[in-house]
Amino acid sequence: MNVFLIDDHTLFRTGIGALLQEYDIQVAAAEVIGEETIRIIKELEPDIILLDLRMPNMDGKDMLRLIKSQKIASPVVILTTSEDESDLIDCLQIGAQGYLLKTIEPEVLIESLHKIIGGETVVDPSLTSILARMAQGKLADPPDVEIRNKLTPREYEILTHLAEGQSNKIIARHLGISDGTVKLHVKSILRKLKLQSRVEAAVLAVEHGIRK
Repeated sequence: MNVFLIDDHTLFRTGIGALLQEYDIQVAAAEVIGEETIRIIKELEPDIILLDLRMPNMDGKDMLRLIKSQKIASPVVILTTSEDESDLIDCLQIGAQGYLLKTIEPEVLIESLHKIIGGETVVDPSLTSILARMAQGKLADPPDVEIRNKLTPREYEILTHLAEGQSNKIIARHLGISDGTVKLHVKSILRKLKLQSRVEAAVLAVEHGIRK
């Protein structure tokens, strides 16, 4: 696995680099962000990008937007100290495929990176309650008609299950269909709603009151 780390703290870059190398993960790092970093990323084609949020030259969210605008295929994972709800939601909506805290245990970090490379979206275990609180606070909202009209009835039904944070296997069990069929429907949902991940779909559904 090749990782590209964007963080303005030299000590952290050195420490995380040494940690990842213990797990046979190759690390390249940068502290300057912007167009030059984009050039380096395109040249190196890393398997995954680790991006800090709080940096002096360019906000991490702006860097994330820049990476996404360049159609870079490498998944981007926010690795930050921020537990702010708005930061989490903003980054997922922009297109981050992971949001992890710098306090994460090394083994959990490595496991999360492998999951993300495998196509999953991962949120730090300590922050999943934020999504749950959002869900609880939006129960009374009416379903969004525009979203319903973009999806087939089955896709909309699966979206309601995504809002509950359910896996493909659990959704398949509820609906009496195969995991593979659920996966195809999820891909179609993401394409039609112009989303990057199932977590984004869940957040969107919760925000619009789309629930079972």
